[in-house]
Amino acid sequence: MGLSARAAALALAGELGGRLDEEDPHAFRVVGTRLGDLKVELDLRLAHPQRRRTPPPGTPPGAGGRWLGAVLSPFVPRELITEPLPVERMAEVDALPALLNRHGAKGRGAVAFGSLGLHFNVEPADPDRVLDLLKAYLLLEPRLRDDTAAGGGFWAVRGLPPPFPAAYVGKVVAPDYRPDPDQFARDYLAANPTRLRGLDLLPFLGHRDEAGVRAALPKNEKVSPRPVLHYRVPQAHVGLPGWSLAQDWNRWVGLERLAADRPRLDALGAAWTPRP
Repeated sequence: MGLSARAAALALAGELGGRLDEEDPHAFRVVGTRLGDLKVELDLRLAHPQRRRTPPPGTPPGAGGRWLGAVLSPFVPRELITEPLPVERMAEVDALPALLNRHGAKGRGAVAFGSLGLHFNVEPADPDRVLDLLKAYLLLEPRLRDDTAAGGGFWAVRGLPPPFPAAYVGKVVAPDYRPDPDQFARDYLAANPTRLRGLDLLPFLGHRDEAGVRAALPKNEKVSPRPVLHYRVPQAHVGLPGWSLAQDWNRWVGLERLAADRPRLDALGAAWTPRP
């Protein structure tokens, strides 16, 4: 918040190098920075109608998207997207919030229109371990949600993605739940036909079987197939001087450690009970 997409893109280009390319008045690429190519855009699909082959009813054509974006820009977050980067470059990414804050970026955790999300797209080192990563996430989800929203009040809690259904959690964390990949995908999609989960597996499952995933989802559900797990719980606090990505990344690392500890994972799964 605070900066327009254009102003944020100019700030990044000015400090990281690179060339500004405009897709539309609310979406920009900063090409050739020290961190690779970056995208900055208003997080509102209706402001970018050129991206849809068949715009949904009510989508404003051409200048209408520009107008709608201008009207809603004070209320809708801007999104900064990096290229895939190795974890060794996390410190460079962690410098971006301070850069944007110096140029006037604001926002802490959530706004009335939703979360100011800090999303990690994590490529699992071993795709066969995705089930264990999901089990670990489900076991830790209540604490991750509580820690993320702590001190943020009503809007921070409201900005969190909906939790996984309790019946699905109980099924998956059970030590004897070890389905084959196809059954795993069917179970996930039947219980979670949405990207709105704290650990969104639609990109990963769509990368393996895009047609099957799209067939299982509502028509307008957004899917971007890629071989990653989309971790959506963290919230960004760019308006807070000194804020860092490190705490949220470290929570993810703790999740990975639990996933790698099969005896502990199974013990916690066997002891799991629904949260009151």
